[in-house]
Order: sequence, then C-alpha cells, then structure tokens
Amino acid sequence: MPMGRPKAELVLSEDERSQLTSIARSRSISAALVTRARIVLAAAAGEPNNAIAQRLQLTRATVGKWRIRFLEHRINGLYDEVRPGKPRTIDDERLAQLIHKTLHTKPADGSTHWSVRTIAAETAISPTSVHRYFKLLGLQPHRSESFKLSTDQFFIEKLRDVVGLYLSPPENALVLCVDEKSQCQALERTQPMLPMGFGYVEGVTHDYVRHGTTTLFAALNVLNGAVLATCKPRHRHQEFLSFLREIDKGPYRLNSMCTASWTTMAVTSIPRSRHGWQQSPAGTCISFLPTVRGLTRSNASLR
Repeated sequence: MPMGRPKAELVLSEDERSQLTSIARSRSISAALVTRARIVLAAAAGEPNNAIAQRLQLTRATVGKWRIRFLEHRINGLYDEVRPGKPRTIDDERLAQLIHKTLHTKPADGSTHWSVRTIAAETAISPTSVHRYFKLLGLQPHRSESFKLSTDQFFIEKLRDVVGLYLSPPENALVLCVDEKSQCQALERTQPMLPMGFGYVEGVTHDYVRHGTTTLFAALNVLNGAVLATCKPRHRHQEFLSFLREIDKGPYRLNSMCTASWTTMAVTSIPRSRHGWQQSPAGTCISFLPTVRGLTRSNASLR
C-alpha cells in the first residue's frame, strides 16, 4: 500500500520534454539547472521521489521542491529567481561621466592619459570600481596602437596581387617572400654567454663592443619554410638587386615567370633599380607595391 501524501501527476508536452532533455545533456549550462531538468524528467517517467533522490544523491526535500516548482511555473520555474542584493552606489549618470572623461579629456597635470587612480580621484569613484568598469567596457587608456595609411590610389589592387600569390599561386609556382633588415648590430659581449638552465634564463653581460652594423637580406620559401639569406655591408638598392641576382643564380632559377615587388627600400623610385631587375631572363613580369613599411613585403613567384 503506497505511503505518504499523494503527489500530483507530472505530465510533459513534447516541446517541454525536448527542452528538458536538451538541458539535461548540456555541458555548458550550470550544473544546478541540469540537475533540476533530470529531476523533472525522472518524475515525469513515474520514478518516485526517494528513488530520484538516491540516484542523483540529493535529499527528498530537494526533489519535492523542484517537482512542485515545475508544476506551478513549468520550465521557467527551474531557473533561479533574481536575488536581492546591495543597491548600486554608482548610477548610470556617474558611469556616463566616467566614460566621457576617460575618452574625451586629459588630466590637468599634463599627463597624456588617465590612470585608474587619477580618474578615480577625479570622479570620486573608488579605484576598484573604476578598474572593474574599465575591464567590463574594454577601456585601456594606457595603451596605444600605431597605423599608417597609404597614399597610393592603386594600393588595394597592388595588395591583392601579392596576397593572391600566397592564397592562390599559379600552377607549378614557387612563392618567395623577400625582405631586408638594416642596422643589425654586430655586438661582442665582454663575457661569455651564460646558457639557459633549470630555474633561470640565458644571460648576457650588459656591456659590449660594437663592431659596426650590417644589413640582412632574406628570402623565405613559402612552400617549405626554407630561408635564403645574406649580409651586405651597405643598405642601398644596389645591394638589394645583387641579392635578387643571387637568388636567380641559386637553386631557384627565374627562367619562366617572376612577379617581384618590394617596398622597404623604396627602390621603385630609382630608375636604375627597375631597369637593372628588368634585365632578368625573358618572361619576367614586375609589379610594384606602394612604399608603406610594415604593410607589405617583397614577393616573388616562380614556376
């Protein structure tokens, strides 16, 4: 004979069963909500409260609570209600003032930007709250990023030519990325280097002897990552053209097709540079990129 108070029958519609099953199987929803969905599904299947409590390692009171909550409010009753807490001490007007001062003003002491403490003192908001709002809104007044715009009206077309070599090179083509790095210092430390070990990093002495500078020219084979490199004593267009001729004489012969473009040395402004490179084997095609440092690099496509 059944004991205890009779329980109201719990019946689910197809839509409710589908939603509860999805919640019970979810790995991104809170564990508490998943457990409540499992309680309701088990109760709808006719499983008694004590068996549900034993299987899910809960108390009978907890199972009965969420069973009654679902009967009264359905699925919405499984979600936590808004809990009362301490009222806000910083209203929307003060928050808007904080944002406006951060974005559109500078400190009166001549500083270039606001810090958490200076803007906190200016707006009478605690530094902890200012830091929290800065993090929430993504405000970083202490950081800046540089950018440069090209004045070349054909910049987009020229950029697409180079990007196309990487994304969709011609059939049987070899793509080389050519660049140069000037002012490489040849330094000799006064003491031997200390190798890296457990608990400490590689160490070098602060003082050194400087043996002048050199310019590094390098070409990266995009296909396999191989690098062809050489150092030149000077940084002129003659050295750059000499490096391109070294590539031509090396393992990568420019005997069928070459699309070359360079920017960092501004050799395109020197007629002799264009003429000198155009003396390459027949079939050479040259396209020049706008001279915007950092946006593009020299590229060559061979096949």
